[in-house]
Amino acid sequence: MSDIIYGRNPVREALLAGRSLNKILIADGSARRDIEEIMELARAQGVVYQFVDRRNLDQLAEGKHQGIVAVSAAEQYTDFSNILAIAQESARPSFIALLDGIQDPHNLGSIIRTADAVGVHGVVIPKRQAVGLTPVVSKASAGAVAHMPVARVANLNQTIDILKDAGMWLIGLEADGDALYDAIDYTGPIAMVVGSEGQGLRPLVRRHCDSVVRLPIGGHSGSLNASVAAAIVLYEVFRQREKKD
Repeated sequence: MSDIIYGRNPVREALLAGRSLNKILIADGSARRDIEEIMELARAQGVVYQFVDRRNLDQLAEGKHQGIVAVSAAEQYTDFSNILAIAQESARPSFIALLDGIQDPHNLGSIIRTADAVGVHGVVIPKRQAVGLTPVVSKASAGAVAHMPVARVANLNQTIDILKDAGMWLIGLEADGDALYDAIDYTGPIAMVVGSEGQGLRPLVRRHCDSVVRLPIGGHSGSLNASVAAAIVLYEVFRQREKKD
């Protein structure tokens, strides 16, 4: 089964991350300055690239490709145990993000991008009733999906229990959380649990959390977009840890 990665930065990041690419398709007439680094990386890794009619890329990526598409094996998930090992072996306190049913691929990609920026060790998503890793997710993450380990699990509550046993504090994010998001100490080992668009955290998942935090909301909207809310809280973790160091 093959998949596509489209856009200059996602393709470049895939090459830098050592992703296995079958070939790279470049639109005829593309400016050399825009693609020179990608071609150099492809040559260094022995990845075939070829110039094709732009209309071929339009069919593959609905015109959103910036003149370049890479054909690869489908995004690979890692085992949850690998993420746990990465977190426990890190010199920094464990920091894992769990997403409880994110449906929109743009939200998932954006959260992965933020997670990579703030030092999250891995992202965990459920196998059912949630979007998986797709070309749209890769594009929305601006290539960060090539660097961020993502695990798919059958039971998020069991995964939370494993993280608790490993010494992590489970913090949920919900509109009616018990504490404001910046009133919690995030400098120890934690796992942040973000709910789905519209529904938030499922009741059982929420009950498994040690703490549930909320964002202050003003204006007429009752909540923020899931990826925006996640970004604010994930960056608060990063801010506290940077300040402590």
